[in-house]
This record gives sequence, C-alpha cells and structure tokens, in this order.
Amino acid sequence: MGRGRVQLKRIENKINRQVTFSKRRGGLLKKAHEISVLCDAEVALIVFSTKGKLFEYSTDSSMEKILDRYEQYSIAERQLVEEPGSQGNWSLEYSKLRAKIELLQRNQRRFMGEDLDSLSPKDLQNMEQQLDVSLKNIRSRKNQLMYESISELQKKERAIQEQNNLLAKQIKEKEKTMAQQAQWEQQIHHGPNASAYLLSPHELTTLNMGGNYQGEPTEVRRNELDLTLEPIYTCHLGCFGA
Repeated sequence: MGRGRVQLKRIENKINRQVTFSKRRGGLLKKAHEISVLCDAEVALIVFSTKGKLFEYSTDSSMEKILDRYEQYSIAERQLVEEPGSQGNWSLEYSKLRAKIELLQRNQRRFMGEDLDSLSPKDLQNMEQQLDVSLKNIRSRKNQLMYESISELQKKERAIQEQNNLLAKQIKEKEKTMAQQAQWEQQIHHGPNASAYLLSPHELTTLNMGGNYQGEPTEVRRNELDLTLEPIYTCHLGCFGA
C-alpha cells in the first residue's frame, strides 16, 4: 500500500519541521548535483533556514561566477524592458551590491571556520589551499619585516659603537694631556731650587777670565778677580748649605 499524498503546508511541530528540513535539504542538494552531472549544467543552489543559516551548492565553476553571470543576465534582460536611468536600474544596482556584500561576509565567516556544513569536500580542499597560500604570503611578509627591522637595529648598533670608540679615544687623549700637565706642574713646584742653577765659581772664573783684562799684569788681574768672586762664591756656598 503506497503512502498517501502529503499536504503542502507549514509543519507546526518544531522538531518534525527541523527533521523534514534536514531530509528535504539533503535530497534537494542531491538532485542539484545529479542535474549538473547528467545534463552538464551550471547549478547554484542557496537555502536559508528559519534561523538564518546558509546552505548552498554550486558546480565546479564556483558560486561567485554563477551569481555574476546571473546578475549580468538579469540586468541585460531588464534593460530591454526598462528605460535607461529609471528607478529600476538603481534597484538592480542595489541588489547587486547587496548580494556581493553578503557573499563577502559569507566567505569571511567560512575563512574564520564558521558555516562549513554546506561545503563539499572539494570546496573545503579549495578553501584549505587558499588559506595555505595566504599563510605563505603572510609569513613571507612577516619575515621580510623582521629582516628589515634587524638590519636597522644592526646599523644603529654600529653607529653607537663608533660613537663609543670616538668618545673613548677622546677620553684617553684628555687623560694623557691632564697627566702631562700634572707632571709638569709637579716638576715646577717640587723640582730643584732655583739657586741650584747658579753658576759655579769655576764657571764664573772662566767667564770673567774672558773679559777685558788683556794687556794687564797677571797679578793685578788675579787680585781683581778674587775681589769679584769672593762675595759671589760666599753666597753660592751659603745657598747650598756649605
């Protein structure tokens, strides 16, 4: 005995409605896949549940290409009916932009790991490949920025090292100059007495003997020389503590 005809109306029981939705959704996705394979057709199926959850199916040409093709076809068909610049064209443009925004939001949620139930294994594989490429680009950019940052830090380190070497050299030269100045001052204050630099009697005798005594008797020159040397010689011996 066959099943009776099901009356098409809203199922009031929430649990039965959810079960029916899951079964019919699976059958609908299966039929969409069969018609795309058997008839070589491009199929795009979009289903929103009562909670706003999205379920979709598309052939290998991807959902985005099919939607773009649909929008172009719809715009071209409506432009034949409506005049250019009419309010209908603005409505179509608004619908087109809104569809693109919803598509971008859905892709964003999927890349964040959400709303993946309606994706086939092939769609998941394609998304995984896109994420791998994105991660490679991100790592490459990150490594480039890190390398540039390290190079900049190395340049700053070399500049600081050169400044330190220059300052160290200036400090050494300053210390050397101060040491020489201190040694010179010490020699001035604590060196030999100025009286030590007086000429000895022998030196004075030699100098005086070279004076204007030519032509005079030797005895007269000796007496005058003794008179001249006596006070100097006496002072010289007294200064040295003789």
